[in-house]
Amino acid sequence: MRKSPESSGPPTSLGSPKPPESPKPPESPGQPTEPLGARGLCHAFGDRTVLRGIDLDVRRGEWLALVGRNGCGKSTLLRMFAGLQRPDTGSVTLRGRPLPSYSRRQIARELAMLPQSTATVPSLTVRQLVRQGRYATRGPLGMLAEGDDDHVLLAMADTGVEPLADTPVDRLSGGERQRARLALALAQDAPLLLLDEPTTYLDVRHQIEVLDLVARLRAERGLTVVTVLHDLAQAARYADRVVALKDGGVYAEGPAEEVVDADLLYAVFGVRGRVWHDDVTGRPLCSYDALA
Repeated sequence: MRKSPESSGPPTSLGSPKPPESPKPPESPGQPTEPLGARGLCHAFGDRTVLRGIDLDVRRGEWLALVGRNGCGKSTLLRMFAGLQRPDTGSVTLRGRPLPSYSRRQIARELAMLPQSTATVPSLTVRQLVRQGRYATRGPLGMLAEGDDDHVLLAMADTGVEPLADTPVDRLSGGERQRARLALALAQDAPLLLLDEPTTYLDVRHQIEVLDLVARLRAERGLTVVTVLHDLAQAARYADRVVALKDGGVYAEGPAEEVVDADLLYAVFGVRGRVWHDDVTGRPLCSYDALA
């Protein structure tokens, strides 16, 4: 881990208090500390290698953010954690067991994956969308039963989409749709939440709304969260640990206060800029000056 050099800059904040910190869950006898692990992950699409020997553990109860330039392998790594993409070489473990030893329904009981986007079924209501999160528990026949179970109702309440329950998803605003999709993931009642660019296509207000919601739910439910984020400032603000990918490997990883600095901007993102710490949150803030 690298320590950030102190930089000067205008005092500012992102407009809302520091996100709630999740209390560290107590250790359970016999339960692996790291719910997800990757060892030696390598993967290529044709002649383009995106991951080269990735070793990474996701720690129980943390919020980990994957950052880096487009095409650096962030989403590919997240899909491998979810069992949706197999590496060319290397392995992924879930609670200490090889991920391929789990069935899809078993994986769905352990982790929920929210991809960048999904096709919208015409006339599908919010309630019907969120019910799909119960597949791992209810199975294909149980999904045909009428009525919502407690997890569906709680997921809609926690994300504030109860008033929209009977509204078609394709009529929602971008922020409402993302909250409905988050409710779908929460309905799985899984302890691990994987989010691939959850703020894509949202304006600044709705970006903060969604990430504040994730922070609150993480604290209330004791979730472990892994997100792919393009915005380095958002990663630094919300995550306990930032992992920056470059040239298929881990360039830097650690608390945002230690790894987000001007060198990271230059080496990973190819821009020149300044980094200082917010007076309210203590988290790093970035100012981009020019392309490197």
